[in-house]
Amino acid sequence: MPPKVNVLGVGVSAMNLRVATTLLLDAARAGRGGYVCVTGVHGVSEAQRDAGFKRILNDAFLNTTDGMPLVWLAKWRAGGDIGRVYGPDLMLALCEAGVEEGLTHFFYGGGEGTAGLLAEKLGARFPGLKVAGVKTPPFRELDPAELAVLAARVNMLKPRFFWVGLGAPKQEKFMAQFAPRIAGSGTVLLGVGAAFDFLSGRARQAPRWMRRCGLEWFFRLCMEPRRLWRRYLINNPLFVLRVTLQLLGLKRYPLEETPRKG
Repeated sequence: MPPKVNVLGVGVSAMNLRVATTLLLDAARAGRGGYVCVTGVHGVSEAQRDAGFKRILNDAFLNTTDGMPLVWLAKWRAGGDIGRVYGPDLMLALCEAGVEEGLTHFFYGGGEGTAGLLAEKLGARFPGLKVAGVKTPPFRELDPAELAVLAARVNMLKPRFFWVGLGAPKQEKFMAQFAPRIAGSGTVLLGVGAAFDFLSGRARQAPRWMRRCGLEWFFRLCMEPRRLWRRYLINNPLFVLRVTLQLLGLKRYPLEETPRKG
């Protein structure tokens, strides 16, 4: 397992896309299960206001470097070949790599019809891709009966990868709640947020050069200013301030994890 770097009390897995893909393919083959959080500045900032959410991030099988600021911090603190593990890129890598082995996928999330369109687009891009199922959930938390029905379906289908596109922190809280219900299926849950909209073609992605330079936030702010202004114009400066205090040793952010059995 890759080392974890403490970013404001959140343990971020210091790795790159190639390492993440290998680890997740191995987990799928072994039927390991668990959940993966694809985390950027937004997720780490949300964790400062919600201790329960911070614990969910820290208890993940992997907590990947989705945003370039986390990549830069991980390189500084851990060194080595660390790169961005971006939700859409991770989905493409695992879909492509899993075709030869027949690894199955379930797509859960997005707006009405998005999961089905995503499966269709990925199937066309990767001939032979096996899709076990798709579902667009209601715009609210599932009630116990709905959770039980979904868990029964997943336990029957046993997809290797269960992709969740609900946005942070909703998708991480869902995965932490849902994972114990499907522990026997060996399914890996992955929260990838906007990857559903990007790869289905329902939303525009920032140009690759902007993503590499850490400017994706600016592109997304221009696309959805009313929805995202608070996230980027308030949370981002707060993140920089908090990280500066942590790096200077002026404030401590303990890294806490739930003790693992066995």
